[in-house]
Amino acid sequence: MTRPRTGPGAPAAGKPNPLPLIPLDDLRAEVTAHLGEAARTWLALALDDAAARSHTQGPISAWELRLAEAGRRCGIDHADAVRVLILNAAQAGPDALTRVYRQGTAAERRAVLHALPHLVAGPDALHLVEDALRTNDTRLVAAAVGPYAARHLDAHNWRHAVLKCLFTGVPVDAVADLLHRARADTELARMLDDYAAERTAAGRPVPDDLHRVLAMTASEVKES
Repeated sequence: MTRPRTGPGAPAAGKPNPLPLIPLDDLRAEVTAHLGEAARTWLALALDDAAARSHTQGPISAWELRLAEAGRRCGIDHADAVRVLILNAAQAGPDALTRVYRQGTAAERRAVLHALPHLVAGPDALHLVEDALRTNDTRLVAAAVGPYAARHLDAHNWRHAVLKCLFTGVPVDAVADLLHRARADTELARMLDDYAAERTAAGRPVPDDLHRVLAMTASEVKES
């Protein structure tokens, strides 16, 4: 059984992961406050190295190797946040993020997904979100439905992302901007009704989260 993370950037119960939302200066201060002296020294060097090498060329940069060390050097509870900080220090663009995602472990891929809102303004990294949503790794799926997906996934793919959460048991609280995007979405309501009917016909329980999202689709959009 996986132990829940408790370090900086760990999601509270019933809340989306805050890593894509915390200002990076605040995230660094929070992480540093929780690290021991050796880990703080390593992180400072890793961030300096990432900043210095952010524009170098080559098959793999030294800062990318630091990503693999984050858990060992700073502890599992802080590794996601540390990797996001390293990616930001390197100012990793879509190409570098794709390389790290393709070559990295599940933990490194998760960090890439958390870093997207900080590093990619447009939809150029959507293929990484789409790839994560094709997996059955619940932590990757949860990371994929963060603010970057809320901002850039089209309606069709976003609806399927919500259903993916229901299929895999990822709490819908992980879905960024859920209430706004689900509101008055009649197609999402139809898909949820169909899924609930399938579950009922198969004698399987309907997830409570399905009813929550279905209630959101019934809400009308209020004009400001």
